[in-house]
Amino acid sequence: MALRLSSLPSLAFSPSRPSMSSTRLQHSHLNHSSARLRISSSHSTPFTALTTNTNTVADQPNSTPTSETFDWFSHWYPLALLRDLDKRAPKGLMVLGLDVVIWWDRVEGAWKVFNDRCPHRLAPLSEGRIDHKGRLQCVYHGWCFDSAGACKYIPQAPALGPPVHKNEKACIAVYPSIEQNGLLWFWPNSSPQYKDIMHKTKPPYIPELDDPSFVSILSTREVLYGYEALTENILDPSHVPYAHHGLMDLQKKEDPGRYASTASILNFIYQEGGIPIELTIEKSDISGFGAKQDGGYHKFIAPCVYYFSIYKDHSVRTSWNEPIIVNIILCIPVRPGKSRVISITAWNFATWADKFVPRWYFYTGANLVIDLDSDLFLLHAQEQTVASERISNWHSSCNVPTKSDAMIVAFRTWLRKYSNNQVNWGTKEFTPLPTASLPKEQLMNRYWSHVVHCKSCSRALRALKFIKVSLQVVSIALIGILAAANHSLTSNSTKTIAVIVAVLCFLASNWLSQFIYKTFYYQDYNHAIFRTSQSLFKRIVGGI
Repeated sequence: MALRLSSLPSLAFSPSRPSMSSTRLQHSHLNHSSARLRISSSHSTPFTALTTNTNTVADQPNSTPTSETFDWFSHWYPLALLRDLDKRAPKGLMVLGLDVVIWWDRVEGAWKVFNDRCPHRLAPLSEGRIDHKGRLQCVYHGWCFDSAGACKYIPQAPALGPPVHKNEKACIAVYPSIEQNGLLWFWPNSSPQYKDIMHKTKPPYIPELDDPSFVSILSTREVLYGYEALTENILDPSHVPYAHHGLMDLQKKEDPGRYASTASILNFIYQEGGIPIELTIEKSDISGFGAKQDGGYHKFIAPCVYYFSIYKDHSVRTSWNEPIIVNIILCIPVRPGKSRVISITAWNFATWADKFVPRWYFYTGANLVIDLDSDLFLLHAQEQTVASERISNWHSSCNVPTKSDAMIVAFRTWLRKYSNNQVNWGTKEFTPLPTASLPKEQLMNRYWSHVVHCKSCSRALRALKFIKVSLQVVSIALIGILAAANHSLTSNSTKTIAVIVAVLCFLASNWLSQFIYKTFYYQDYNHAIFRTSQSLFKRIVGGI
């Protein structure tokens, strides 16, 4: 079967097209009065194919800022995978510097996104609970809030006294949210004028995730480097044979004049270090940009979405039965020095794998490459270099002479031209990034960056720990039984079998302990010595 690895059919987008008029961002819980936003004044329109412009962004590295400013607070941001949310307990997250709490409103039967701050004493509501009436309750003093953010109960207020719970200051800011493609998205502006924004504009839509002929894997992970470094890395195809060395098969392509004779693809890529990549930027504006590559098209839809497709437009696929793998990366700004990745993989062949292979096993491979283990330390260290040397002009500090860097230059140019080289965090202040790199064990800790957010991995971890303890108990119990048994009544063959079983249980427990640690807590990636005999995808789906 001929497969197109990492090929992605075009998405159906309905991006907002905010007008150029600006308004003050009004959050009832934060003083964001100085943050400037554009108001979406028109209904969403279908995403159209990017038009052709033969000039690459690499030819225009010094694009100057314009009066047109990208409004970070007027776009949809993905928050979490719906399958990983717990309806019994609130969950706190940060996006774009905003602390939010997600909770299930069983009265309306929908997920709600609130400001994660009780108006009483500013305690985090994400540490609260859902009370017997289905309201969000702060566990510090028991204040309760309904789905509209209104305070419905203050235990300390006399029932016959003034209705202080109805005071506007007792309410919580509510963010618009919408469920789509197995994700919960939110709009980071709680102003009343955006209450119905989900009826005017939608998040990017991914048709394959609702297509019954496809199966999909969605994974989320937090990484300790910023949005700029994350997005730049995702837009860089030439780093793959190095930063993800040994983790995937790459398409064979020869560079005329470099070799006297053709070589194997592994020698071609890993010994000489990759190949020239012809990237041509076709369009770049405030909404993002597109790029053409031999055999495919790239698109960056600001601020979060990157995807690659062998087709320029979803409607021109040559055959709907063609084996396709869809890969989409959502890059989410959390705060300076921290971001969140949602990786999406969908395919329409070998769909049996989804029924027989547990999802946590898919994630063991995804954590190495899709969720960035293999280049995580590189990006963190790179960001520390930028911070320590106070690099303010990326274009003059970095040497990007080849077309393979065209999308990186395009992104940095977009960031400079429309957002003054940085993410707009509103008026919230953050401490400067540390100039010293964190240890790998902290940077690449899978438990806190992924497992705690993933139901599948959390269940697998509990089950494997139980099996490990059970094996230890069996091993110890067998030795104890043999020691206490009447030797005259126990045959030598029985003793031998018991000893062998005890030893095997002990060895299995020891192996399982190491497996648990490497899979769910920490696995180092040493670029100098890492080897693998199969591509990541082949290992996951069974060697197809």
